[in-house]
Amino acid sequence: MNKVKYVKQYCCTVCHKTFPKESKHLTCPDCGELGILDIEFDYEEMKKEVNKEYFIHNQRRDIFRYLPFLPIEGKYIDKTLKVGWTPLYRSNKIEEERGAGPLYFKDDGANPTSSLKDRASVLAVCKAMEEGFTTIACSSTGNAASSLAGNAARLGLNTVIFVPKRAPAGKLAQLKAYGANLIVVDGNYKDTFLLSKLAIEEFGWYNRNAAINPLMVEGKKTVALEIAEQLDFEVPDWVVSSVGDGCTIAGVYKGFYDLFMLGLIKKIPRLLGVQSVGCNPFVKSFEYHEPIHEQEENTIADSISVGIPRNPVKAMDAVTNTLGCFLSVKDEDILSAMKILGSKEGLFAEPAAAASLAGYFKAFDNGVITKQDVTCVIITGNGLKDTTTALSAFKDTRYVKATLEDLKKYMKEMIGE
Repeated sequence: MNKVKYVKQYCCTVCHKTFPKESKHLTCPDCGELGILDIEFDYEEMKKEVNKEYFIHNQRRDIFRYLPFLPIEGKYIDKTLKVGWTPLYRSNKIEEERGAGPLYFKDDGANPTSSLKDRASVLAVCKAMEEGFTTIACSSTGNAASSLAGNAARLGLNTVIFVPKRAPAGKLAQLKAYGANLIVVDGNYKDTFLLSKLAIEEFGWYNRNAAINPLMVEGKKTVALEIAEQLDFEVPDWVVSSVGDGCTIAGVYKGFYDLFMLGLIKKIPRLLGVQSVGCNPFVKSFEYHEPIHEQEENTIADSISVGIPRNPVKAMDAVTNTLGCFLSVKDEDILSAMKILGSKEGLFAEPAAAASLAGYFKAFDNGVITKQDVTCVIITGNGLKDTTTALSAFKDTRYVKATLEDLKKYMKEMIGE
């Protein structure tokens, strides 16, 4: 069966003009880059195949478990890295210590290149292969870049990756290990994105940029599909995600929307989008009911340090349509959340991922999320992505002499034993 048949059409998120599913447009010709297209599905047709029985008998344990939901043919899905079906943990300590309602962590740092971005990248490389491309490119603050490089390497695609000069060393190391053609731009993310756009147009590469290619939301939506299924389709009251360009939270909404339209869930969770105070254009737009304005990129959370988001409409709609909200947290709160998540739950999150937990704490303390609410916090990336920042959350290492006397002294002073 050709699973792409469930794609009905493409629709501009700004003017709502529709395009046939065979269209090669990534954005609306009339609305430009703001007119990112949304992929619309024929849910009535999909219902004939996709129901709870479909999941019971499905033996796949990766994102291609949800192939009917995805706009690809599926020719290469058995050759890719194993992306998705990441763990969903219920809190062992934080929930109890805070006196909160059920709290879950979706650990997408367990993906092959250690971030949620693998969900978009594996879809992009499959689509590029199906369309006959040999080179695929993107700009990124780090995670999308390393994700694309790893997933493309698996399928033998060439990659050209553009990153700003502030990209963390851990992510640069991944890019080099995966054999990417790495372009480190002497500028910020805006400069990096614009250069990648020019290069992609000039050389005719496949465009993986999440803020341009509508397939990327479709890949990211699988995190919501998994959360729902792992909770036996009893979805949380709130789902919390950090926000940079806006593509991830847009994907989370799209996944739950698909399930709701298929009648597999009774409601769509409220979405909480979290940004850093040092770079929070969505928060300002949400609070002041005004268009998004460009901001400085001044936060340790590099993966969400996006001064001019490229997917504003879908992200804002995701939050407003669910009666959710955006909020921002301080960098010191992000560092604290990293430490709490690691020491209390055994989960190591990079700063952008820990921002979600910091946002949950703030929302809970302010009464936005109540003690009765069930919440899922998405951990979008592993802490090994940025060990320099992670180490700043902890005390400096002290060396102990190789004597029992010095060990006892250290334990008394530092551990209290």
